[in-house]
Amino acid sequence: MNRALVLGSSSPYRRALLNRLGLTFTVRPADIDESPRPGEPPPDTARRLAETKAKAVAALSGDSLVIGSDQVAAIGDLRLQKPVDSDRAVSQLLSMRGRTVVFHTAVCVVDGASGSTLGMHCDETRVTIRSDLSEPMLRRYVVLDRPFDCAGSARVEALGIVLLERCESLDPTALIGLPMIALSRILRECGIDPLFADALEPSLHP
Repeated sequence: MNRALVLGSSSPYRRALLNRLGLTFTVRPADIDESPRPGEPPPDTARRLAETKAKAVAALSGDSLVIGSDQVAAIGDLRLQKPVDSDRAVSQLLSMRGRTVVFHTAVCVVDGASGSTLGMHCDETRVTIRSDLSEPMLRRYVVLDRPFDCAGSARVEALGIVLLERCESLDPTALIGLPMIALSRILRECGIDPLFADALEPSLHP
């Protein structure tokens, strides 16, 4: 199947992960309301937003296959937000010491021609933060890694990995923002297999 592929996300992390497959794709961020609904469980929010993003972009993308994704991080009922600045990052990390954060990362592929959902998956990653982290240590980390655009205030693909006591997941890429094992399976079901793609070229970005 020779279908154009679109990543419906502005995330540089998702773009880098999708680039691993060597497929040609374009990037078109979705403009949607990402607010959770009252009483909505975190995995339901992640799945709903991944599908909403994909469908919003699919409506503008002809007969392309569109990938949408979303991630919700929570400790119990408390959802973690992107910290934006140093003080909030440190405060969030201090509150996470010795606790387990659950990251719900959803991916959805939508057919631009019909608007139908072709595949959906939500991965659960459980991350336990070290209990021995002092405030000076965390401030030093934030200065070095500047994790201001990461829910949970840690770049696990970079220096943030040293803050972790344990990480439990079926897919290590899910924590970074895109469950690549599930996405690869969905794409194969849609007729796109990176091992046999006609054009293994660098991705195209507007």
